[in-house]
Amino acid sequence: MKNNSRSKLSVFALGGLDEIGKNMYVVRYGDDIIVIDSGLMFPEEEMLGIDVVIPDITYLVENRDKVRGILLTHGHEDHIGGLPYILRELNVPIYGTKLTLGLVEHKLREAHLLNQTKRIIVNNRSEVTLGSIRASFFKVNHSIPDSVGIALETPEGTVVHTGDFKFDMTPVNSNMADMHKMAEIGKKGVLCLLSDSTNAERPGFTGSERNVGEALAEIFRTSKQRVIVATFASNVSRIQQVVDAAQDHNRKLAVIGRSMVNAVNISMELGYLRVPPDLLIDPDEINRLPAHKVAVISTGSQGEPMSALTRMAHGAHRKIEILPGDTVVLAATPIPGNEKTVAKTVDQLYRVGANVIYSANSSNGVHVSGHGSQEDLKLMLNLMQPKYFLPIHGEHRMLRAHGQLAESVGVRPENIFICDNGDAVEFFGGKARFGSKIATGKVLIDGLGIGDVGNIVLRDRKLLSQDGILVVVVTLSKNNGKILSGPDIISRGFVYVRESEKLLEEANRIVTQTMEKCANERVSEWASLKTSIRDALSRFLYDRTRRRPMILPIIMEV
Repeated sequence: MKNNSRSKLSVFALGGLDEIGKNMYVVRYGDDIIVIDSGLMFPEEEMLGIDVVIPDITYLVENRDKVRGILLTHGHEDHIGGLPYILRELNVPIYGTKLTLGLVEHKLREAHLLNQTKRIIVNNRSEVTLGSIRASFFKVNHSIPDSVGIALETPEGTVVHTGDFKFDMTPVNSNMADMHKMAEIGKKGVLCLLSDSTNAERPGFTGSERNVGEALAEIFRTSKQRVIVATFASNVSRIQQVVDAAQDHNRKLAVIGRSMVNAVNISMELGYLRVPPDLLIDPDEINRLPAHKVAVISTGSQGEPMSALTRMAHGAHRKIEILPGDTVVLAATPIPGNEKTVAKTVDQLYRVGANVIYSANSSNGVHVSGHGSQEDLKLMLNLMQPKYFLPIHGEHRMLRAHGQLAESVGVRPENIFICDNGDAVEFFGGKARFGSKIATGKVLIDGLGIGDVGNIVLRDRKLLSQDGILVVVVTLSKNNGKILSGPDIISRGFVYVRESEKLLEEANRIVTQTMEKCANERVSEWASLKTSIRDALSRFLYDRTRRRPMILPIIMEV
């Protein structure tokens, strides 16, 4: 590796701090920039109509000639989901494990980016030189196979990114975490550790995925009719357990939901999912078999309105509906913010007569987290023994809790940096300090539009959703500016026209008076006319209704 003693090492996040999702972390040394992960986040409630949110990569685009590659820790959406959008702006090599790149390739194929994107498969024995930085990888346990942490050796010292992890001593795929390698990295010396904070508030160790397999086996054994299991499509370990339970209890298995079908096909093709050849059935065959011989795995564990499970619960799915006596298992806990939609789906499932097993009413453990709890996090800190510590991947309270854990195992308080997105921590001569703030933000994806919906559009959507809209159409004479027709007032989402004729007649009169006043004062600019109409009508409607609809004047000349 080249050594430029005048260069400083800079570490910061473009996404993933003070939030769950859109993970993207940047390590820069001199003219070499390494990006770790490129995730998306699902929209918050006030982001009306938005499909997904990705990080603002303006900094990377401005420094595109310095970006050596994007390293991926694992194949979850909050770590790879932004790639189809980001690679359009930043066409750099991506590095990931076999399953991670398999899932990425499916996304890139859909986005027509596959042939123009360089993809390099790595494993826990790989070493990759990227300018002055050398990257190596170590296996971690998570809820998807092929998850890794990353060690970046720089001339200033080693930076370790754990990825999402827990310590599972009995993993479903018998793929143990590289604890020896982690200890070796720690023994050589870690300048800075970036570690997953999702469960930093939860005491103890996170349970083993194998516990879920035992709970599912019992459910499959005791259920008299069909068993429908909803989980994340990317939770390949959970899918394997459903496959095993179906096989052990002589049930055929149907896979429902586009993302679930894709995940199962890719995982089987790459050898990460073991499925007996005669186990899977087409959804069309579900109703032809006895109920006690059928199991279904589907999407919808988060109560998404258009997911397979939600449509089944409302009788809107083309292939299957929930019948009284069916057992439905929600093998996932609600992501923060999804509690209401999950509760609505559970309520509807009960309404149609299903037996529902989910985290709130189950003592037998139908879900365990893929993220380490406090004892897991302490173990990682003790293995790595970092000089400096940056908690990542979590909301602010989680980052704070993780910082306290680091202090409890011996990291000096002044060496713990609780950051926001864009806060750069700079290392020079073995010492760390906050550097210049990096511009960050959220890019909103709506349909095919990337970033064309901003705060003003969201504000208008919110206003429309609250008080509706009034469109005022007026036709003026080109010669003398007098009203030839109108004003015509069209109401949508404000009042019901047939029951508010008197109000709209008065509104019509207000507009006419305003136009006449403007004509007398020789105001002829359309912008001024529209502003006058909007102001007068807004005052009148607020006095009468205490509502503020969006008012859209349209003026035409003939």
